[in-house]
Amino acid sequence: MTESEYVSVAEAREILGVSKPRMAEILKKGLLAWEPNPVDERGKLIRRADVEALAAKAGKDTPANAA
Repeated sequence: MTESEYVSVAEAREILGVSKPRMAEILKKGLLAWEPNPVDERGKLIRRADVEALAAKAGKDTPANAA
């Protein structure tokens, strides 16, 4: 199975290892850009590359930055 270009907010939280309130703060501050989910109007989609870049900046291990 290939990884999607976009992840849900829940998946982004898991990658970043942050709580729901912290994730809401990240989105509100614009640290991660998001787009509305075309399948679920209540949901948001975030580019996986952006999440992994923020995780790398924060020193979190992700599949993209693990060696």
